[in-house]
Amino acid sequence: MKLYFVRHGRTLWNLEGRFQGASGDSPLLPESIDVLQQLGQYLKEVPFDTIYSSDLPRAVKSAEIIQSQLQTPCPLKSIPDLREWQLGKLEGLKIATLNAIYPQQIKAFRSNLAQFDTRMFEAESLYSTTQRTIQFIKSLKGSPDERILIVGHGANLTASLRTLLGYKETHLRKEGGLANASLTVLETDDFETFTLERWNDTSYQRK
Repeated sequence: MKLYFVRHGRTLWNLEGRFQGASGDSPLLPESIDVLQQLGQYLKEVPFDTIYSSDLPRAVKSAEIIQSQLQTPCPLKSIPDLREWQLGKLEGLKIATLNAIYPQQIKAFRSNLAQFDTRMFEAESLYSTTQRTIQFIKSLKGSPDERILIVGHGANLTASLRTLLGYKETHLRKEGGLANASLTVLETDDFETFTLERWNDTSYQRK
């Protein structure tokens, strides 16, 4: 099975530099709609069997925009387990402000999740956020589908997909997070071993 993963389009809180986890949501920026339409055009000939999206509005809207461009109709299903990392007290706060107060923790969140103390912020554990998404992905084993599109979130997908690829906690964000409206493609035959075809690809975007 080939799995196509997309991070939702850029939102108002992304623009403002705010933490936006499972308890926060802000609308897509107008320019993001155009970018997602470009991605839909790029993927339009791929015969997806199903689209799964986080049930948070920014992800559902992103999935609907991509779906509208596809040549082959396919169902869209919203899945709570694909929600963004629940970030507790960080939700909605400006990253720059928090970086001044908790520089080591914000650095850890960005580059070394093994050192990020979720309890300090009453946030969901790294294990919880990755395992709920990984278990959903692995639940697709045995499905007759051959190509699936999954629309989710930056922090959750970055950590979850790298976990599937065998990375340790210290290296889950070593190369940073997934960009808005980026495309990542994994393949698997047995849902135990996953191979990476492309990572964080935004080359489809018109400059």
